[in-house]
Amino acid sequence: MSLTTSLRKADLGTVATPLLVVAVPQGAMPASLAALDGAAGGALARLYSSGDFAGKKDQVASVYPAGPAARILLVGAGAAADASGRSLRRAAAVGGKRARLTGVADAVYYLAPEARGAVSVADATQATAEGLMYGSWSFDALKLPPEEVKPLLERVEILAQGPDAEAGHTRGAAIGAAQALTRGLQILPSNTCTPSFLVGQAQDIAGRHKFGLTVLDLAAIEKEGMGALLAVGKGSAEDPRFIALEYKGSKDAPVVLVGKGVTFDTGGISIKPAERMEDMKYDMSGAAAVLGAFEALGRLRPKVHVIGLIPTAENMLSGTAYKPGDVVRAMSGKHIEVINTDAEGRLLLADALHYARRYNPACVLDIATLTGAVVSALGHTAAAVIGTDDALIEEIRRAGDRSGERVWQLPLWEEFRDLIKSDIADVKNSGGRPAGTITAAWFLREFAEGYPWAHLDIAGTAYTQREDAGSVKGPTGMGVRLFAEFVLARQG
Repeated sequence: MSLTTSLRKADLGTVATPLLVVAVPQGAMPASLAALDGAAGGALARLYSSGDFAGKKDQVASVYPAGPAARILLVGAGAAADASGRSLRRAAAVGGKRARLTGVADAVYYLAPEARGAVSVADATQATAEGLMYGSWSFDALKLPPEEVKPLLERVEILAQGPDAEAGHTRGAAIGAAQALTRGLQILPSNTCTPSFLVGQAQDIAGRHKFGLTVLDLAAIEKEGMGALLAVGKGSAEDPRFIALEYKGSKDAPVVLVGKGVTFDTGGISIKPAERMEDMKYDMSGAAAVLGAFEALGRLRPKVHVIGLIPTAENMLSGTAYKPGDVVRAMSGKHIEVINTDAEGRLLLADALHYARRYNPACVLDIATLTGAVVSALGHTAAAVIGTDDALIEEIRRAGDRSGERVWQLPLWEEFRDLIKSDIADVKNSGGRPAGTITAAWFLREFAEGYPWAHLDIAGTAYTQREDAGSVKGPTGMGVRLFAEFVLARQG
């Protein structure tokens, strides 16, 4: 069950709640907290004067007043001069996580206006709703309950009012819920989250929001000639699937979102090391991001035409698995020499990118945990974006900045194409270690013909091995907020 947020109009000093979370700027106690401090018997002023709290980023402090709020949690949002949607989202995430750990079912959140800086009310409220849902997310469904079960955080009321706040909250609540859905899919073990399971999730989303849905089973995939997708799935007892979702919010040419759906990646015959192989359940994070984006579309109903394509398979070892040295025929008719069976994601995407041509798309964006090389290039801070259209890439960059899911462009120069030339086929699926993220994108470009195209490599940002003040270790839902901002900005 995910968190529900709502707006509330109330005097800060009279709010009765088990937990009041207040985000404040760095510096002295904001004037907007005067009434709350009065109701708390001066406890906030004493905290500030003690020097124990100054509102620095991620700094928190608890006060137990003798007032309407049983507990006040102050969260530092950092310097007001540096305020952005990203910093306000972060403060809300820290507050949401602490509220969940406190063990209350209900809480109230207040963003001190002094902390907002130059950020608009709508954007601040959107970031707040997204952050609260992000920080409060957890996954305990596969654990036995402890003897003493704390209440789940179910509801947070945001103290804000007015049309701008309502508009911002509508967007933020929808996007936050969609990202929670994506993280819930990412975290599932691969013996649960199989290609057929992803089909079921797509059916659920399509049914609830009245989307068009096409699912290709093994026979249909063979009939379409998707030899690259078929090759990846050959070694598994689980048949591959191909999912196509359609949201028709306008009659314009569609935006096509393509998500890599490898539900588990052993590396195939080019097997991965055993250490951290369990994380390869996250290799369907691109598919999960597309499903999350469609959940956001269903809740927001923007006037945009959007197609979602998800090629999904398991990359396993068996007597039927494809091998290094094999040549497979993609749906486009091009022949691919398989150099490395661990470069499987680009094979799935090759057929999906060719399939996208039938929609005469306005643009195509694919998203994938594609290369470990992107971690060397950008760490765990940003995704790589590479493509054929500079205007499209700039749109994606702006959406990334607005959403806090930042991207950085890597080049697609002709010189890199030489690294994936094959001696016996049209192209080979790996150019080796040098420029691995770029050569993987060059491979995809071979199949992204006839439309503006961009590729997002999220291998470094789809999940995290560390826990911090605003989130837990595990899935990040990377791509949902970015896709939502990209699509919403395209409304006519």
